[in-house]
Amino acid sequence: MNNQVPTKYFLYIRKSTDEEDRQVLSLESQHSELKEFAERERLEIVETFIEKKTAKIPGREVFNTMLDKLESGLPHQFGILAWHTDRLSRNSVDGGRLIYLLDTGKLADLKFPTSVFDNSPSGKFFLSIALSNAKYYIDNLSENVRRGNRAKLRQGGWPGQKPFGYIYDHRLRNIVPEPREAKIVKKVFAEYATGKYNLRTIADYLAKLTKTKVKSNYGIESLLRNELYMGVMKWNGEAHEGKFQPLITKQLFTKVAEVLRERSKPRKTKSKHDFPFVGLFHCSCGSMITAQWTHGNGGTYRYYRCTRKHGACSEKYVQENDLKRKIIKKSQAIALPCDWAHELYAMLETEEKKGAQSATTSAEAISKKLFLLDEKLDKLVSGYLDNLIDEDTYRKKKCELVEQKISLKNEKELLLQKRMSGWIEPTREYIKTLCQAEKIASVESLGEISQFVQKIGTNRLISEKSPSWIWKPEFNFAQSTIRRFAVRQNGSAPISFSETDRSPLLCVG
Repeated sequence: MNNQVPTKYFLYIRKSTDEEDRQVLSLESQHSELKEFAERERLEIVETFIEKKTAKIPGREVFNTMLDKLESGLPHQFGILAWHTDRLSRNSVDGGRLIYLLDTGKLADLKFPTSVFDNSPSGKFFLSIALSNAKYYIDNLSENVRRGNRAKLRQGGWPGQKPFGYIYDHRLRNIVPEPREAKIVKKVFAEYATGKYNLRTIADYLAKLTKTKVKSNYGIESLLRNELYMGVMKWNGEAHEGKFQPLITKQLFTKVAEVLRERSKPRKTKSKHDFPFVGLFHCSCGSMITAQWTHGNGGTYRYYRCTRKHGACSEKYVQENDLKRKIIKKSQAIALPCDWAHELYAMLETEEKKGAQSATTSAEAISKKLFLLDEKLDKLVSGYLDNLIDEDTYRKKKCELVEQKISLKNEKELLLQKRMSGWIEPTREYIKTLCQAEKIASVESLGEISQFVQKIGTNRLISEKSPSWIWKPEFNFAQSTIRRFAVRQNGSAPISFSETDRSPLLCVG
């Protein structure tokens, strides 16, 4: 037996065709591990043999080609580097052929990252029984688990601890949404995306929904930054596509990330007040409107007045109930009649049905894009295995492709769910706002009235104790249309234009 240390190695990688459910993309994981091992051990790899065939029976073409080269007698000492002994052989014929090559010296060495082999009688004995050796399995269990995790990631399964919102389905061998917790996660993301809440209020909100202890700000931020919820698995810096149901869309995740980034900037906080119209209006002089409590006529009342930040101002105080009444009156200019609303809703339903076919066509186009992305991912893996792409470029490009794929899947799902909702849902919301104007008089919450005014108008002022604003374009169109219709219905209806009101207010006498 020639004891000279071999200077060159054949790299052999195999994926079993009868174990697809457990070894999808194992070629890639084996290659990565063996490449790192060869670099650590300073092994020279001269040729790589990749095979997709079971080793339970003899007859593997690639494996036989490799052994034929060894048998032909090479000018240098050669060894074989493989992930595990079972990658080389699972039958007595191939196993015997390997041992015979070791005996004749044509195969100088076998190396495995998971075990140590020496070319001796005892080494060859243990080689023959390695697959059934219990101690061998125990000694390598942790490494097998790590490799199993990597393989599972490539199959789209999550190997880590299940996140809040999911449970582990042993039948599917993957995480699936837990109905109650999944709804809570969706609510938390949706609420935080509005920008109205900070991490502490979201933590209190989550604790109330789950009836558990309040999480720390760090815990809430970690939840909001967890890409698993949109279907992207990050493991050791590499992105993988999750084959489980995402709880939120990439668009919502991006919006939450923007709010987190914005709120990370230091800012001064102000104590909360009980004046719902403060911050809503400016005074005619340009200063902001503030509020105060005033006692008189046997009671306590809230009044709004100019802050006089720009100097003396002649504008008088306006009592809150009086201001509310005038806001409601002005809002009636866009109040949509009920029969109009019913007719518009019916038209939207018709358009939505017409758009179903168009949405289906768009979804099919997205499916084609997804197919092309899968092809790009396959080519990327092949290029990496063939050493045409370095590891950093591979990881970066794979992350980009996976995120593109997730985004397209979200887009397709939204298309199929909402059909023409790209414009139909905003139109429904618009009609709903116009209907709200008609009902605003019965609203008791002053905060709701304040939010409504912010939605419909800009450049809001108080002059001579009366509110005014410039209608946003869509609501300006509504009030003009409704006013013209009312004039046609009643030619004698006068239209008044007050100097303090910068939009026409219909006054039907």
